[in-house]
This record gives sequence, structure tokens and C-alpha cells, in this order.
Amino acid sequence: MTQRRSYQIGTGLFILLGFGALAYLATQTTSIANFRQGDSYLLKARFTNIGQLKLRAPVKLAGVRIGSVESIEVDPAKLDAQVRISIDKRYNNLPDDTSAAIFTSGLLGDQYVGLQPGGSPDMFKDGDEFVLTQSSMQLEDLIGKFLVNGSPQKPADPAAADKPASAPAGADKPASAPPSTTEPKH
Repeated sequence: MTQRRSYQIGTGLFILLGFGALAYLATQTTSIANFRQGDSYLLKARFTNIGQLKLRAPVKLAGVRIGSVESIEVDPAKLDAQVRISIDKRYNNLPDDTSAAIFTSGLLGDQYVGLQPGGSPDMFKDGDEFVLTQSSMQLEDLIGKFLVNGSPQKPADPAAADKPASAPAGADKPASAPPSTTEPKH
């Protein structure tokens, strides 16, 4: 009996450790534990396509998380997405010509907003809007462009396809034709 009971306890502990490991991985990969939000200020950005950007998605500057996405709404007048971004107050020196773009972590990872600072001496204030934005690049669009434009081009002249590539210049003209010359007229 005691040996069977020790197997049950060991199995139970193994399962609990497995659930603990899964919970730890879930909090680390979903950015719940990666960012503490203190005092912050809000900025707005408009995008024509946000892809799979989600609430609480990271906002990064030079690869470092400095904020998160607060809200995503569709503007019925302009028919684009308005994204409100919460930036930590420690980073209150962003130039007002900073650009915002939506990027993807890795090939198929989550999307985030990346900021590229400009050179303006004026800084963003609470409630300001990004002037320069770049929408999300869709993987499906890239694959479609590659399939349409990535195939080898066929020659426009069907006769050109039959000629050998090493044929000398003028080989397609008859040998009896005199060379054409143009003389300047006076």
C-alpha cells in the first residue's frame, strides 16, 4: 500500500509542477509580467490597417518596452483605426515628429507598436497625435506580391525566346543587307 501511495503523491506533484510551469510561461509570453505601468501619458495614432494588434500590446522604442496599447477604435468619419497608446512618464522626452509603425515579433508572432524618434526640439504632450504612421504589413499580401511578381519574366518578343543567348549582335539580319549609316544633312 505504501508504495502505491508514494506513486500517487509523486504523480500529483509532477502534475502540479507541470501546471506551475505552464502558468509561468503563459505570464512571460503574454507580457503580463514584463511591464509595470506607473504614471503615464496618452498619445494617439491613426492606421489604415492594424492587422492583429491587440489591447495591451507592447509599445517599444529601440526594442525596449516603454508603454502599451490602451484602446483601439474605428473612426467612422475617416474610416481608419485610431489607437490610443499609453507611454510611461519616464519617457516624456519623445520628439513630436516621432513615427509609429506596427511590427510583428518574429515571422508569426504577436504585433506591437514600434516608435522611431525624430529630431524635432518639441516634445509630445498628453493627448497629442502621431503624424507619421506606418500600418501593419500583412503576410498574405507579401506572399501574394511574391507569387505575382516573383516568377521569372517571359520575354516580350516570342522570337527572342528562340534565339540562342550567345548569338552575336546583328546575327538576326541577313548577310546581304548593307549596314545602315546616317549622314548629317547640311
